[in-house]
Amino acid sequence: MTDRPGVLPSDRPSDRPSDRPSDRPSDRPSDRPIADRVRIRVATAADIPALHVLIERSVRELQRDDYTPAQIDGALGHALGLDTQLVADGTYFVAEPVIGPAAPPSPATASLPAPEAPTLAACGGWSARATLFGSDHGPGRASTFLDPATDAAKIRAIFVHPDWARQGLGSAILDHCERAARAAGFTRLEMGSTLTGVPLYRLRGYVERERVDVPLPNGETLPVIRMVKHH
Repeated sequence: MTDRPGVLPSDRPSDRPSDRPSDRPSDRPSDRPIADRVRIRVATAADIPALHVLIERSVRELQRDDYTPAQIDGALGHALGLDTQLVADGTYFVAEPVIGPAAPPSPATASLPAPEAPTLAACGGWSARATLFGSDHGPGRASTFLDPATDAAKIRAIFVHPDWARQGLGSAILDHCERAARAAGFTRLEMGSTLTGVPLYRLRGYVERERVDVPLPNGETLPVIRMVKHH
């Protein structure tokens, strides 16, 4: 479940914003290709605490225009959240910021604590099991394995950290999942998308099939859109 010039006139070229090194697109981290700024790897059990934090922040900040606070409260840890079965299966991925080589510590900084590890930038996965969406405690769980010859692989739980939103990371995770599902022999894909994710998935070739109103533990319901795609 789940993501975005003009030059001022001047008589002196050195005064144009595009000529100043700090304004060149290649010098701004957010303008470098996403593949240069994050690495996507298989999630491990050690990532689970950070994944819970990432998913909750992503949902609360990026989906608040599509769902009410009550819907979000009821959905987190239920219809929206981490399915650790995907982590155990090795079909869930995390995107983490790339860290450059560390500079040698100076005498003034040698005694300072090491910087914290960067926050995960995004996560998402695919599944060869029948569950369409949801966390460990979500509705309609089915651990049955799918047949690539007749069934659609499931695209699952794509979430992007708000600081990394609208930079192409959702598409990068989706690409990674689609390639992995294709390598496993699947030619069809299916997902239960949040309302927030539908525009992106439409652009990526997914087609809406039905709206599912998911009952939540707090009495609310969460609209989820079932979408499909052929490779």
